[in-house]
Amino acid sequence: MHGALESESNLYALVEAFFASSFSTDNAIITEAVKRMLAAGGKRLRPRVTLLSAQACGGDAAEHLHLAAYMELIHVATLIHDDVVDNAKTRRGVNATAIDYGNRVSVLAGDYLFAWIFKNVTANYPHPVPNILSSTLADICDGEVLQLRALGNFDLGVNGYVEVARKKTASLFAASAQCGAIMGGGSSEEIAALHAFGELYGIAFQMNDDLLDMTADELTVGKPVGNDLTERKMTIPLILALERGDRNFRSTIERFYAGSENGAMIGSTIRAIDGQGGLEATRERIGEYVVRAKAALQPLREGVSKESLANLADALLV
Repeated sequence: MHGALESESNLYALVEAFFASSFSTDNAIITEAVKRMLAAGGKRLRPRVTLLSAQACGGDAAEHLHLAAYMELIHVATLIHDDVVDNAKTRRGVNATAIDYGNRVSVLAGDYLFAWIFKNVTANYPHPVPNILSSTLADICDGEVLQLRALGNFDLGVNGYVEVARKKTASLFAASAQCGAIMGGGSSEEIAALHAFGELYGIAFQMNDDLLDMTADELTVGKPVGNDLTERKMTIPLILALERGDRNFRSTIERFYAGSENGAMIGSTIRAIDGQGGLEATRERIGEYVVRAKAALQPLREGVSKESLANLADALLV
């Protein structure tokens, strides 16, 4: 190992300091827009997974800050695009990028950021890192399209949902872990283990995000509560409630999704989903994926990095 192990909290501080001091693109407007998104906060989970994975394989986290930053910036670019697609007004308590810059600049900013990231990754990282990230971006876009096509599809089912979550959300966590492991000098077994962890963690993360949309406050989730329902997304609590509910419940949900002004019905709809066991069943599914994610770490050497990755998974249990 080239340096002392950084604690998980220190890794967060390293990433924040790096963004504050080192991030800049060749386009001033895009740099400003991205920095504003970064300043709005966030848990920086993807870069932390990258750095912890590198450490878990014997690498020095400080040597891989650029790679970790690229993982967060891919995420930021997807959020900029998401807010345009969803016509969102806020993100993490501040105006969505499209509100301040307009849809056209926002779309171009996301596109530019993707191109800028891949220019740097291709120039500075060996095979297969660029290939992994390009495949990941394709998965993310595919997942977004699958989610759009599934809007209001009450027959989607858990398997269909997991496929969307795997591509839209989990693929970037898997790539973060996999690329961190590769650059940290991991063995093929360690790299495969961390990729599996990232994917399972990412699916649990998306399920938890769906749950928080119905149970947390706006300050916690960074967007209006019940936003997924308003956008007619098929989230895991709703899917599980539909599996358990009777015809009357399904009719209630169908009326809600068919309505154009359904904001006043969000609270009662969430209570109906809870009444059918959708929220509790979601907690159980999250727990199952957390157990599987932690089990995937078994091949890794014991140490603070492995423990920190397991703790990230445990933090999804609510």
